[in-house]
Amino acid sequence: MRKWMLEVAIGFVPVLLIFMAYIGVNILPIVFVLALLAALFVLTKLRGGIAVGALQGRNRKKKVIDKLTFEEIGGQESAKQELKEALDFLVRHDEIKNFGIRPLKGILLTGPPGTGKTLLAKAAAQYTNSVFVAASGSEFVEMYVGVGAGRIRDLFKDARTRATKENKESAVIFIDEIDVIGGKREGGQQREYDQTLNQLLTEMDGMYSSEAPRILLIAATNRKEMLDSALLRPGRFDRHIQVDLPDKKGRRHILELHAKNKPLEDNINLDKVAEESYGFSGAQLESVMNEAAIYAMRDEQNKIAQRHMSMAIDKVMLGEKTDRESTIEEKKRVAIHELGHAVAAEVVAPGSVNQVVLSPRGRALGYVRHNPQEEKYLYTKAYLEGQIMIALAGAAAEEIYYGGRSTGSSNDFEQALNMVRTMMTSGLTSLGIVNMDMVTTEVLMNENAKILDDLSARTKQLLLDHSAAFDKSLDILLREERLSGEQFRCQFRDSTTLPA
Repeated sequence: MRKWMLEVAIGFVPVLLIFMAYIGVNILPIVFVLALLAALFVLTKLRGGIAVGALQGRNRKKKVIDKLTFEEIGGQESAKQELKEALDFLVRHDEIKNFGIRPLKGILLTGPPGTGKTLLAKAAAQYTNSVFVAASGSEFVEMYVGVGAGRIRDLFKDARTRATKENKESAVIFIDEIDVIGGKREGGQQREYDQTLNQLLTEMDGMYSSEAPRILLIAATNRKEMLDSALLRPGRFDRHIQVDLPDKKGRRHILELHAKNKPLEDNINLDKVAEESYGFSGAQLESVMNEAAIYAMRDEQNKIAQRHMSMAIDKVMLGEKTDRESTIEEKKRVAIHELGHAVAAEVVAPGSVNQVVLSPRGRALGYVRHNPQEEKYLYTKAYLEGQIMIALAGAAAEEIYYGGRSTGSSNDFEQALNMVRTMMTSGLTSLGIVNMDMVTTEVLMNENAKILDDLSARTKQLLLDHSAAFDKSLDILLREERLSGEQFRCQFRDSTTLPA
């Protein structure tokens, strides 16, 4: 019907204009107005609408959200427990009313990417038997003033309407990447982001103007320091929950969850996989299981083996193997560089080297795989110095054998500089306990150079002391392009008195 009326109008308007021109009416102003309206209509369609832009969130299709419980989320036991305690204020509303407790208005989930912040928000909706409405911060960003604020209003209205229709007492609104709209406001020029943030603050203040449905806002970001202070204060986001990378126990739990629909060999050791995947997020662990299944399928195997898991960890950590061909001289330099890392690692932490590989993977021309070590949360000066020596050992080995460095050490130097900065901010240098903002750049550079020069000299001497084991390992690595940890330690036992 609408299409038919549009076709009639398109045919009728030109005829009417011709008739008016025929009888002597000046139609130029009318044509100009019609052209202007047509241009505005086209612009509205292309950009999502000026007048209707704020209604897009209301008219968009409802997303199908999979139901998820806290038991189905691996690791994050501390974050889950803290979130449950906060959600109990929403569930036990009659009890908290008797105590005169003000309901929580917002919960902010912060932490690195891939740690499960969105999953926790979904589980929160299931835990409270609430309507779950999800949005991303980018959905509220628009070049037209007022559109973002309108979409915020529609988001809260949609949550209340859906809760009423579904006979739910509460609704959970989840905004991912809230730093996009919740960034710090700057004085002077008024921005569209500021209007959107102001509307969000207003909606949070008016959340409990009516008893039902109750609304809880959960937001996620990995850049908490960029958020406006008005958003972070009590009464807006009352609870800030840190969602960190999982520990070994959490990694094992995550791997078990993702292994439920995958055929694993009976003798596969997920504890070993959890140890070797130190520092991995939940998203990376899911990718490890997925890549292991792909490797098993490539090998035409019915079940996933331990070696597939090991290959998958390398893939997620470093990238896929490449067909890059290196010259003999370049291959030897890479072998010397990687063996420098391996020798230093074995001296600093005996038994730590798992294998040394001389094959391109991702951007790396070679790499050293380390055995899992005991997880640390506090670092001593001696430990940090040892890690810096391991990072510098690749360049030190090149200097010993070639008299100079290559560009392959850039990432190693970046790691070393970050660890030196950690030492400075922790008061572990000769500067003592200092405010980094009050120390001049020259003083910091001198202290940085002093630490790195001293550790570089110690690293070179360490490599020279173990040159016999280095040379024997180099011959095997150049010949076989892979040196296992046992082979490597065998060369040490034959050449030095390093513990096995």
